[in-house]
Amino acid sequence: MRRRPHLLSPGPPAAALAVLALAATALPAAPAGAQPGGWTLGTQLVTGGLTQPVGIAHAGDGSGRLFLIERAGVIRIWDGGSLLPAPFLDVSALVDPTGPEQGLLGLAFHPDYETNGFFYIDYTRDPGPGLDRTVVARYQVSAGDPDVADAGSALVLFEIEQPAQNHNGGDLHFGPDGFLYISSGDGGGSPQNGQMVDTLLGKVLRIDLDAAPPPRPNEVCGLGAQGYGIPPGNPFPGAADGCDEIWAHGLRNPWRLSFDRLTGDLFIGDVGQNQWEEIDFEPLAVMPPSNFGWDCWEGNHVFDPTGCGPASDYDFPILEYDHDLGCSVAGGYRYRGAAQPDMQGTYFYGDFCSGRIWGALPGCGGVWREVELLDSAISITAFGEDEAGELYVLGLNGQLHRLVVAGPAPVIFDGGFEFGDLSEWSVCAGS
Repeated sequence: MRRRPHLLSPGPPAAALAVLALAATALPAAPAGAQPGGWTLGTQLVTGGLTQPVGIAHAGDGSGRLFLIERAGVIRIWDGGSLLPAPFLDVSALVDPTGPEQGLLGLAFHPDYETNGFFYIDYTRDPGPGLDRTVVARYQVSAGDPDVADAGSALVLFEIEQPAQNHNGGDLHFGPDGFLYISSGDGGGSPQNGQMVDTLLGKVLRIDLDAAPPPRPNEVCGLGAQGYGIPPGNPFPGAADGCDEIWAHGLRNPWRLSFDRLTGDLFIGDVGQNQWEEIDFEPLAVMPPSNFGWDCWEGNHVFDPTGCGPASDYDFPILEYDHDLGCSVAGGYRYRGAAQPDMQGTYFYGDFCSGRIWGALPGCGGVWREVELLDSAISITAFGEDEAGELYVLGLNGQLHRLVVAGPAPVIFDGGFEFGDLSEWSVCAGS
């Protein structure tokens, strides 16, 4: 495994959400686009009225509500009919949204939320001049109102010192194993962090919220750790030169990730540097901790080979696209709902800069094949799913859209998709 000194050197600004500070403007609903399999994809406007929304979550409590993250530090509720005027949680006094990639970035509800009322957030704060930190904290819903959280219930699990204002990652998800997964960017100023195992930067982290915290040989690996333990199977438990919380490394800015609710497979949208955006994949059946290659590789392409091992040391993306098509990938979800049967099994993802939305399925031999589904006007910050598995997409302008099949269109895509339409790819792959 390659190890480098910790270098703090400025580099090109992150692509991910690099223009978050742009003023929000109203955008028209995205037009439908022709899809493989004889259907067209469209978007339905669910609600507007949000301020720089960057994330979507549901509580899994049977309420059907969607919880929408606003970057400045507010979580709003869409209750299935309207956007509630009062926030579920307002931590804007704690959050530093100064940089274009900073702010309240992630939200996940405990699998036993109906019983314990716990949920978790990821945000950035400024503890002093020239300092930036990522915070992962637990909160609890209030005793008297399910639409209002107890703002005084915070328990900070840990903090991560950030060398710059960009590449914060910030996504949170509970995996099929019940553990909390946390995406962490490489810190912006130090691309080597992805390959260094003595820092939490440039990683997917995995923690056990029902176990005792491990002893800390140093506080590089999470400042003030409390309220969690380390799951079995993490690659560096108890190692003097590796952080216990690391699950996967070699990532640049894993802005959005998701688990397939049917298979448990993990998808990671990792924002690239100058040329390539990528989707990484860890199948549940063979989910050893992975090294996704950054900064030795950008996508499937050599980036900085200094001190790197052979290609066999790394796990390469299942999907990639270059900057002719966009500049900042927003990882999405594999559709497992019931309302849109034509979309079944398709993995949807998009790009913040171009508004393009793609769909992908594994073909014969497990090779993933993608097709552009929609060229939208949405500045895509995140995808999300509701309790029923229906899919949504957020735009920076403040709108939440639902992904839907817009109508029939007898179109079969060419361009090298020798297995035919998306349904045929799925049959071929046996998934």
